Amino acid sequence: MLQGAHTAIVTPFNTDGSVDYGKYRELIEFQIENGIDGIVPVGTTGESPTLNNEEHIKVVEETVSAVRGRAWVIAGTGANATAEAIELTTRAKELGADATLQVTPYYNKPNQEGLYRHFSTVADLGLPVVLYNVPGRTAREIAIETVARLATHPNVVAVKEAAGKVERVKQILNVCDLEVLSGDDALTLPMMRDGAIGVISVASNVVPGAVAALVHSALEGRWDETQRLHNQYVALFDAMFIDTNPIPVKAALAMMGKIEEVYRLPICEMSAADKATLRNVMHSAGLL
Repeated sequence: MLQGAHTAIVTPFNTDGSVDYGKYRELIEFQIENGIDGIVPVGTTGESPTLNNEEHIKVVEETVSAVRGRAWVIAGTGANATAEAIELTTRAKELGADATLQVTPYYNKPNQEGLYRHFSTVADLGLPVVLYNVPGRTAREIAIETVARLATHPNVVAVKEAAGKVERVKQILNVCDLEVLSGDDALTLPMMRDGAIGVISVASNVVPGAVAALVHSALEGRWDETQRLHNQYVALFDAMFIDTNPIPVKAALAMMGKIEEVYRLPICEMSAADKATLRNVMHSAGLL
């Protein structure tokens, strides 16, 4: 259902800190023109923690409107309170999102039964759910056994694996038939070799055509081409995490003249040394 290259898209801000919806629509066009299969708004890369609920829903609405059915819209509507996740997911469903990305509840560290009940309750709303396993940000991993339990729910359709563990792909596929999406650009190639069917990408904000080509070549079994693209862009993939996401990717897009480099606290700009490193990588990739 959701195979392909999906962009965890940034949320551009004006210099006064408000959401720049005009630039946002331009970014979506840039993605679709370059062959991206899906747009994932208001996830980690979209700075969802600093958007209020009204802005959060408005970004989803703008995404659906701008995409116009030309790509999947997988709305980030997760929260660490199940009631809030239900509220955001209900609105995303009403607005026409194709699926929802549901991050593991963070900070309150629920046990595995709590995770099962949380995701199942959201899935009961009827919008296809992509589980988002990212223990580095949430302090809690979705156990393989819990993934298998959730896979029996008809609306749980995929899992985004951002734990940095390639072996989780085979572990998941050995116990259920959920689709697995890489949550780490640098691991897309090895994860797809093990059975993942795509990526939710940060780097595709900057190089959508390259990420789409990498994923599509892997889906078609053209592994030499996939390896070539991986080798060509792996330094850029790594540079997107030289500082906390989405700081580097927004800095990169600003260097390309696509957005203003504006964040909302507590996220702020990277050091001058890191920015110089990023600029050098961008030059080497032919982007500047």
